[in-house]
Amino acid sequence: MKFLGNILWLILGGLIVSLCYFILGLLFCITIIGIPFGLQLFKIGQFAFWPFGNNVVSDTNDGGCLSIVMNVIWVLVGGVEIAMLHVTFGLICCVTIIGIPFGLQHFKMALLALIPFGKKIV
Repeated sequence: MKFLGNILWLILGGLIVSLCYFILGLLFCITIIGIPFGLQLFKIGQFAFWPFGNNVVSDTNDGGCLSIVMNVIWVLVGGVEIAMLHVTFGLICCVTIIGIPFGLQHFKMALLALIPFGKKIV
């Protein structure tokens, strides 16, 4: 069932979302300062490519104080907008019964898009 959900996810827009995250991650990696943010965008893009069967959990080695500082910078630069976009898409998907699983995946991506540092995908 996870495989079918992931295939439908890719066909219905997941591939485009994932490619956007990867392209944005490449653009961030052009500068040295943007590399940590680019790596987080790669992590979100990987999750956006194949979300069913994966969960977002706190990393045991979360980076401590640096992780908090980077999350604050991330939120100020654009993390809130990305998270709100996923929440909006999640609410739109949850209008129909068939779209509820896709909406739940958008809600998981919203959490990861809001606070990506110190999280990992399992």
